[in-house]
Amino acid sequence: MSTDRADLVRQMQEASAILLEEKGYISFVDVLMRIGRLTKEDHDAWRFGRTACLERVVTVNLAKINHLLRAFQQHARTGGLRQSKTAYLSWGKGRKRQLRFSISGTPDTEDAYATHFLKLKEGA
Repeated sequence: MSTDRADLVRQMQEASAILLEEKGYISFVDVLMRIGRLTKEDHDAWRFGRTACLERVVTVNLAKINHLLRAFQQHARTGGLRQSKTAYLSWGKGRKRQLRFSISGTPDTEDAYATHFLKLKEGA
């Protein structure tokens, strides 16, 4: 399932519009699921802490993920959305732990994944 970067960006933009309408916000994780690059099973394994990091189960190479993540952020900001950092904690019984998104684990990359973008309220 090879896809070039431009096609991935187009898919991301379309998915973002749908998710924003449905939920009132968009997250990169939801976009990856919506465009078929992250299965529900892999997502749930990550959320329950059975996968070391999200990037290990996304079905596109790291260079394309990074490009798509940056395009996602730019798309949301130019769309006038408000950003909100969200804590991703493990699901299930026991102590909740912070989930890791990236193989590198760098703070900037982790923050980029964890940022949701919200619609501005009408009249704001």
